[in-house]
Amino acid sequence: MMKTLATIAIFSSLALAGCSKDNKTATKQDTAAIKKETKRADSHAPANAEPGSHEDWCGEHSVPESQCTRCNPGLVAAFKATGDWCDEHGLPESQCLKCNPELKIVRPPPSEPAKPQE
Repeated sequence: MMKTLATIAIFSSLALAGCSKDNKTATKQDTAAIKKETKRADSHAPANAEPGSHEDWCGEHSVPESQCTRCNPGLVAAFKATGDWCDEHGLPESQCLKCNPELKIVRPPPSEPAKPQE
């Protein structure tokens, strides 16, 4: 009887130890996912950014946010309609660095704050 109780106690301890380890792993994974999502959110343009401005930038994909088909799949049809589409890579041809390695997509510089009139 004592052996049985001891065996149950050992297995229970191992099971609980295993559960707490899984919880620690899950917590690390959850933390990593939250950090990644926060970074992704920080790398996108604010909703009120003027298209073509410095603020209109998708930091995740290095293209203007207003033209980022990976973040805004609703834009794909417009690019396809104008013939600006790379079927092989699923991007606008004007953004496909694999087909056009010499292509440079440059973020506009920040606008200068308006100077007060004297």
